[in-house]
Amino acid sequence: MSTGQVNAMICRAPEFYGPGKTQSITNTTVLDKLRAGDAAKVFISDNTLRTLIYTPDASRAMALLGNTSDAYGQTWHLPCDDNRLTYKQIVNLASEILGIQGKYSILKKWQLSLLSIFSKPIRETRELLPRYAVDNIFVSEKFKQRFTEFEITTYRDGLTTTLKE
Repeated sequence: MSTGQVNAMICRAPEFYGPGKTQSITNTTVLDKLRAGDAAKVFISDNTLRTLIYTPDASRAMALLGNTSDAYGQTWHLPCDDNRLTYKQIVNLASEILGIQGKYSILKKWQLSLLSIFSKPIRETRELLPRYAVDNIFVSEKFKQRFTEFEITTYRDGLTTTLKE
């Protein structure tokens, strides 16, 4: 791309969440668990800020970029709700939407290491664990300034759609 041999762009995104068959840590360990009436599982910490991207927003943003000729040759951070939440807040909001008294537990790093011996999905997440110990603030200002009319789904709206399907 940098030499001009390929007309391309790079689209970066944080962790996904969303409806349908979205497979992400948040969907699998938090949202799906709460919807099933089980306790959610939060990795490492419940009080670090998270930036998540709603899958329909990611799809619409990539389609928009792909159909914008001057977007090529650049790196883009896909747009996310800037109202970053902690997993504690995500569990509380999801519980409110579902009308339940949602519960969760925090899986510590040592527990995840032990579980990874028996679980391939957990084993595959081990390289991602450091990002759960600190705030994950993903900035997409370039996209937002270039595409001012793009509507970003709020966490409340995205979680409502995801949980009510």
